[in-house]
Amino acid sequence: MQKYYPPEFQEAQFHCIHCGVYAAQYWHNLYYKTEHRSIYTEQHLKFCACSHCSKWSYWFDERMIVPSDAPVQPPHLDMPQKCLPEYQEARSIVSASPRAASALLRLAVQQLMPILGESGKNINDDIASLVKKGLPVQVQQALDFCRIVGNNAVHPGEIDLNDTPEIAHQIFAMINFIVEDRISRPKQIEALYSNLPEAARNAIAVRDGKAP
Repeated sequence: MQKYYPPEFQEAQFHCIHCGVYAAQYWHNLYYKTEHRSIYTEQHLKFCACSHCSKWSYWFDERMIVPSDAPVQPPHLDMPQKCLPEYQEARSIVSASPRAASALLRLAVQQLMPILGESGKNINDDIASLVKKGLPVQVQQALDFCRIVGNNAVHPGEIDLNDTPEIAHQIFAMINFIVEDRISRPKQIEALYSNLPEAARNAIAVRDGKAP
């Protein structure tokens, strides 16, 4: 999964909020004409055009206001459909309410658990079960990050998401990392392995005691 470069004010290149492509961005000032036909520049408002999709974003006082989606990672291409509504809704509200977005993302992680072979009833128990099955420590930490921050969103604790909204933004990256490691990579390896000659795959099965 390639690194995500979120939209930033006056940056020449970033991942477009509309098309998701890493592309050059063209910044423009906004001009307006008075009834006396004098032309002025609005200093606080700028707009940016994506070189790939040609769609615009509007920025006021260095913050993107249109579209209202926060400049966070779009969902991974292999994100299960069951998790997508919560992910996209969280993406649309995280700027206004990091706590609400974090709670939604925690729900998305819980819905991901059955797809990873767990019950989906208790995230903490599901993570423990995955660890016993050999879950890499980085994925365990990513899951626990989503769990703990999401829990603090529902039951405020030591993490105040209103004071540190960037923590909520990181959950998006953590979920995409989990999908990449647990879904995308195994799928890619399986596709490559299936292209091996059948005789070679049969020999491997015999070697590993899995021959039919």
